[in-house]
Amino acid sequence: MAGRDDPPSGPTPPGHRVFFEFTQVGQQMRVVAIDEATGTEVVAIAPVTATSIQLQQLALAKLRRKLGAAEEPPKPPTAGKWA
Repeated sequence: MAGRDDPPSGPTPPGHRVFFEFTQVGQQMRVVAIDEATGTEVVAIAPVTATSIQLQQLALAKLRRKLGAAEEPPKPPTAGKWA
């Protein structure tokens, strides 16, 4: 089942909508968050006792972290001494 395309809380990057998909697997709930603009997706798994809002917040935080990490270029290695 797909969730609403607006995030439960906090801003997302401009022009980005996030889609949520929920699937129950045994006693766990699997939620997928997909960023519409980039096609980036993350998966989070939690107990079925968690609310849908909690699951959305978890997946959205994971997606934001992944998107934020992708935007920052890696730092060049510093020159060191070899022993």
